[in-house]
Amino acid sequence: MPLTPKFRQIPDKKLVGLSATMSLTHNLTSELWSRFMPKRNLIENRVSNDLISLEIYPPRHFDHFDPNAQFIKWALAEVSDFGNLPAGFEKFNLKGGHYAVFRHRGFSSDTSIYQYIFGLWLPQSGYKLDERPHFEVLGPNYRNEYPNSEEEIWIPIHPKPVMKRMFERKN
Repeated sequence: MPLTPKFRQIPDKKLVGLSATMSLTHNLTSELWSRFMPKRNLIENRVSNDLISLEIYPPRHFDHFDPNAQFIKWALAEVSDFGNLPAGFEKFNLKGGHYAVFRHRGFSSDTSIYQYIFGLWLPQSGYKLDERPHFEVLGPNYRNEYPNSEEEIWIPIHPKPVMKRMFERKN
């Protein structure tokens, strides 16, 4: 499954949605999206119809796999400004930065792409994980648990020290 990411630099983004604390063993993703979807069209000032599934992991979360380790997951939409929020919805400011963007096609429950990203691609790349949120953009071709579903997986990165020096010399 050799996948080559695209590299993107994004500015800060304003997002609106709902969150839940969970772990892989106590996964509340379905419940979170079940609460979000009925009210998504009440979000004012949306910049697109894309939805965002965002995860905030504690520092060093990926150093040792622990399916019981907790993280925060968000169901979100991007907005131009916060305006009036639907009842129970919260604001989220996503700090901009560098991302490696992988296109995934297939079932959303297929974790092999994450095994590839964190087990093969990242260790061999010139990048390290940055301590910023990870997210998936669920665009017009996303269909939950559909074999031809498409989504973008955004992994926050920064250059390893050697790569950073090379990058700085080029700019």
